[in-house]
Amino acid sequence: MHTRFVARFALSLACSTAALIAQPSQAEASQAGFMPQDLVTLARVGAPAASPDGQVIVWQQTDTDPASYKRTTGLWRVAAKGGAPSHIADLPGANQTAPAFSPDGHRLYFLSNKSGSDQLWSLDLTRADAAPVQASHFKADVAGFTLSPNGKRLVVWGDVARDCPTLGCDGTGDTALTGPGSGRLYRDGVGFVRHWDSWATPGVYTRSFAFALGTDGAITGEGAALDGPTGALTADTPTKPDGGAEDIAWAPDSQSVFFVARASDRAEPTSTNLDIWQSRLDGTAPVNLTAANRATDRAPAASPDGQWLAYAAMARPGYESDRLVVHLRNLKTGADRALTAGWDRSVASLAWTADSRALIATADEVLDHPAFRIDVRTGKVERLKLGTTAREGHIGAILPLAKGGLLFTRDSASGPAEVYLADAAKPPRQISHANDAQLAALAPVTVGRFSFTGAQGDTVWGMTYKPANASGKLPVLLFVHGGPQGSFGDGWSFRWNPRLFAAQGYAVVSVDFHGSTGYGQAFTDAINQNWGGSPLEDLQKGLAAALARDPQMDGDRACALGASYGGYMMNWIEGKWADRFKCLVQHDGVFDARAMAYETDELWFDEWEHGGHTYHDAPAAFEQWNPVNHVAKWQTPMLVITSEKDFRIPYTQGIAAFTALQSRGVAADLLVFPDENHWVLKPKNSLQWHATVLGWLDRWLKR
Repeated sequence: MHTRFVARFALSLACSTAALIAQPSQAEASQAGFMPQDLVTLARVGAPAASPDGQVIVWQQTDTDPASYKRTTGLWRVAAKGGAPSHIADLPGANQTAPAFSPDGHRLYFLSNKSGSDQLWSLDLTRADAAPVQASHFKADVAGFTLSPNGKRLVVWGDVARDCPTLGCDGTGDTALTGPGSGRLYRDGVGFVRHWDSWATPGVYTRSFAFALGTDGAITGEGAALDGPTGALTADTPTKPDGGAEDIAWAPDSQSVFFVARASDRAEPTSTNLDIWQSRLDGTAPVNLTAANRATDRAPAASPDGQWLAYAAMARPGYESDRLVVHLRNLKTGADRALTAGWDRSVASLAWTADSRALIATADEVLDHPAFRIDVRTGKVERLKLGTTAREGHIGAILPLAKGGLLFTRDSASGPAEVYLADAAKPPRQISHANDAQLAALAPVTVGRFSFTGAQGDTVWGMTYKPANASGKLPVLLFVHGGPQGSFGDGWSFRWNPRLFAAQGYAVVSVDFHGSTGYGQAFTDAINQNWGGSPLEDLQKGLAAALARDPQMDGDRACALGASYGGYMMNWIEGKWADRFKCLVQHDGVFDARAMAYETDELWFDEWEHGGHTYHDAPAAFEQWNPVNHVAKWQTPMLVITSEKDFRIPYTQGIAAFTALQSRGVAADLLVFPDENHWVLKPKNSLQWHATVLGWLDRWLKR
């Protein structure tokens, strides 16, 4: 239902359709099908790290047992020059995540649950016979950590009481359990009551602490709370629900820490005012460096030479998908300037090159998520070519290396993320090969891109997926992405995977309608107060354009599918495009805008999308695009999916849609997950989701 980062690229193409860029996702070979079982059991690679000399690469990899579906995460090591990878820091029966080399390269730090809770561990790399050693013994779980540049300190974070002086105390800190019963009492002035998939625990926050590291790699001494003494700042840092290491940045001299936080108070559910704070680690209150900006400030990154603090800032309070512009703050004078004000992109990540002359950023751009080099002196932006095919796909987890190279992950519609290394002035090369063999055995799919003239006369882009070498007419699936400020671009998904659906004998079409990212901020903003207008027109014209380009697609046999905003669009299609599809699949979609306005967790999103209004102030703004007002026209068979832990679009919205279908006598099924949130993440639940969805599609589309 929401996205954090937005971008736009102003397209000047005037033709109704652009040239199709198509290529098989895998070379023709002897392939089996691609089934949900395959998707669930593919390895998940991430968090790459490089030794200071760049000679050794380590990453975390999650593997799924094909029988029990139990998932375990371990660390893999390989020489940067190539070779066979091997396990490192293996602790049998436990998970190892988040690898990080010490600045001198002598130790590898990571997290593991070997002790029964998530704690920091380290491995002495100077001894071939060394075994991993537990480096922390906190009473609370360690959710993450980041090492100081000099390697003598680190910041760790986890959920603890606000008055706890370290990472974990004897008391829980929960002020809602007033007893003697089990009820939770949320007092007047509380912020979030529930958020994403968890009920809030008043008095407990995600908090970060800086500790010293001993010569043996273990945490020592008393920690310094980044949020200062009790009463100085009450907030989550990293931020919830999805903040992580990108919210924490050490100063180059290792004497202070920059971090992201938003005050946890009555205004929090309506506020996007994240700020960059600085803690001197001396027990004093942190200082808010971006207090003048009432909108979002995030992604702090200090230059290695100690001159600059880079960060990304939005301009409009209350809008979570405003353009994120790169700012530079002079750490000596405090002077601040917008570095990329003239670049119509919204940055998703920032990292400094070792020489402090440039920033490496990622951002959406026309179906891809590439990397860019930003010159710090001039603000000039250069797109980097890090793809290994004509389709660049999604670049992430970028780490600039000391000698000028880049370590990163890349995924695309053809396959999940793998680790890549781009040496200075050399083409990128694949370092990890966790899924190569399994992908090569799967049915190949042809992936294409197309454009057309959509709403408001703008050029709109989309993608197509078909089973390679298929003969005869193919039934069509229209995928509608969520966000709504998002993209169904050229990236891999373990939840909504077009390649998987195409492998079942379908042609899949996706359209980046008005509101999508990667086409400039004006294009992204166009969905505001227009949920059922331009996006629906784009979907209608986009499907027609795809069918006109490819006669193999059978437009008479078509279903539409979507989740979050895409689920909303399924409900909207029911009343506004009711005779087009044989069936619909609606996952976690808004059914009644009035109920949504009072039930969702992050109120700023819903209010911004309706002109900055609450429902009681401007009901007409909500009712204009409210699907519940058109139930009398519903006639298309619909599968409704919802989850009981979804607090973004509460499951009652799904129940209401199903009730409407039943009362109308429209064929409908309802799938409810009691243990999932806005996403379906558990392996067995994913298998059930796919079996249910594919069975529904086959029922209405397969002859």
